[in-house]
Amino acid sequence: MTEKTTRNKGVSINDTDSFKNLSIQVSLNGLSFFVLDSITQKVDAFEQINFKVDTTPYLLQKELKKLLEKNNLDKALFEKVQVVHNNDMFCLVPKPLFDVNELPNYLKFNTKLLANDEIAYDELSHHEITSVYVPFTNINNLIFELYGEFEFIHNSSMVIQSLFNHKIGSKPVCYAHISKTNFELIAFDKKKLLLFNQFQYKTKEDFLYYLLFTYEQLGFDTESVKVKLFGSIEEGDELFNICYQYIKKVAVFEPNTKEIESNPKDSIDLTLLNTF
Repeated sequence: MTEKTTRNKGVSINDTDSFKNLSIQVSLNGLSFFVLDSITQKVDAFEQINFKVDTTPYLLQKELKKLLEKNNLDKALFEKVQVVHNNDMFCLVPKPLFDVNELPNYLKFNTKLLANDEIAYDELSHHEITSVYVPFTNINNLIFELYGEFEFIHNSSMVIQSLFNHKIGSKPVCYAHISKTNFELIAFDKKKLLLFNQFQYKTKEDFLYYLLFTYEQLGFDTESVKVKLFGSIEEGDELFNICYQYIKKVAVFEPNTKEIESNPKDSIDLTLLNTF
């Protein structure tokens, strides 16, 4: 598998120090981790790998194991471990319509399910939303073998919760959470979630098409409804610039995060900092 790797210099973790939190994000197009000292709120280690082409769950597990071993994390002790599963095998269900016995039925129309697929769900209880999804079971098995009990969550839950932690106004607004090959569009109006969807893109024109189509379907005015971009985006990037040509109000914003000291904050997806 050919891959492109970007990394910050990691720090070895003392295997007797259990005041550390480990956050791991996995997807078929890349993976990342960071280690947070729960006392000093300092990021001790961080690394991100982006694959040139989508991999398989089997190879993803091998890459993650290799990454943890290289950074001396496979035998370390942690106060808390959390895994964020980022894939398109999910859907959001309003709480009044949610039934734990119907999990496969929520996914069968937009996800190809296998007989042995595990289905999980996250409850965003304060917002009357449940995210139903298929996690990478082999990744969960690996993490359990290494660390014992841990928590896992879907990327959709993490992003939505991160945005609700940010002050959502009563006016309609659209957010785009951007990574290298896909992005999520999240729309709110009157402080309520209207839409959360994930799209893959190869060109800036792909990105613009999905954004403008979403505006059209929701009846959003490109002259008045702001789009806020976050994730792998900076002002002046080609995605930012093409948005600015067609949408009057465009901004890059940072989700609310904990204050952390001496960290590679600019490199970490800021939504990950809300996992602890």
